[in-house]
Amino acid sequence: MDTFPSEIRNPKSEMINLGETLTATHIFTQGEFDEFARLSGDNNPIHVDPAFAARTRFGRTVSHGMLLYGLICGVLSRHFPGATQLEQRFTFPAPTFTGEEMTIQLTITELLPDNQLRLNTAITNPQGQLTCEGETVIRVP
Repeated sequence: MDTFPSEIRNPKSEMINLGETLTATHIFTQGEFDEFARLSGDNNPIHVDPAFAARTRFGRTVSHGMLLYGLICGVLSRHFPGATQLEQRFTFPAPTFTGEEMTIQLTITELLPDNQLRLNTAITNPQGQLTCEGETVIRVP
C-alpha cells in the first residue's frame, strides 16, 4: 500500500510545502531564438525570420515550445538539484515574444509516494496571458 508523505525535503534540506510556488523571470532575445534553432535544427521561420514572422498572425517571431520547456527545467534544476523528471505535459495557448519579461511559476500541487512531487507549470507574459501551461511530476533524491 502506498503511503503519502506528510513532508518532503529537497536535496538542500529545505522543506517542500504543498501549495508552494517557485517563481523566476526571463526576457528572451532574438539571439536566443536563433541559437536554439541552431542547436535543435528547428529553423522554422516563425522563430528565426523576423520578416517572415511579420507577415503571420503573430506579427513577429515566437519562441520554440521546447525553449519554454527548457526554462521550466532550469527552474526545477535550481530548486531541486538532482531531481528526476518523470512526467511532463504542456500546451502553448499564446505566443512568447522577444523583449517581454516572462514569468515562470511552478506550484507544488501534490506530494506523492517515493519522494515524488506534482507541480503545475505556467509561463505568463507581462499582460498575464498564459503562453505555456501544464503539469510535471518529479522525484527528488
